[in-house]
Amino acid sequence: MTAAVGMRRAGLAAAVAVSLTALAGCGLPGLERPEQKVKPTEPSFAEKAPLPSAKPLGPDAKVPEAPKPDRSDATAVAEAWALVAYSYDTKYDMSPHDAILRAIPYLTSKKAKDERSYHPAAGAGNEWNTWAKHKAWTKVKLHLEVDGDAPADTPTKAHRQISVAGTATGRDGWKGVGPRVQAFVTLVRTNKKADWQVSRVDAVPAAIVPSAPPSSAEQD
Repeated sequence: MTAAVGMRRAGLAAAVAVSLTALAGCGLPGLERPEQKVKPTEPSFAEKAPLPSAKPLGPDAKVPEAPKPDRSDATAVAEAWALVAYSYDTKYDMSPHDAILRAIPYLTSKKAKDERSYHPAAGAGNEWNTWAKHKAWTKVKLHLEVDGDAPADTPTKAHRQISVAGTATGRDGWKGVGPRVQAFVTLVRTNKKADWQVSRVDAVPAAIVPSAPPSSAEQD
């Protein structure tokens, strides 16, 4: 074999190799390149740890005894819920949600399940931190608001707007403002003889009350 023939064969082999490489890049069967495993990247942030649960209430806990309202009275049930849900004792409660859990007896089973599974992932806020600094408890006064634009009661659904005005008292003698909200409470029952239960609550700070309560078309 002459040197010229050898050079032509070498050039042909190189050209074939280049062609096969190009075809493999196109994904033809039998010419695929070995799959490269890519290591998943680590999250760039750490998830916030959920707040700890409340401590069991001690004998010095400053929360009201849970009312036993007439369950056939939607207003009475709504007010009982609000009293418990906004009565905090920061010596034992880690966040406002702990009081909401104490108000579960007034909720529908679905709403109660949602509240039990909810875990706050952030702090309770500056107002709560101030109360906690003084190991304060809150005491609230309730006022039923009457709005002519509110949806009328039906045999199985009712809406109530409750104004909550609270004070906070520290175990060190400190005095301050407690929770101040407008709570729009939706109650339901399965029939005229069944008990009313809270199915939904829309609460806003008292300073920014919406112009109208929730529509009766809203889903529970």
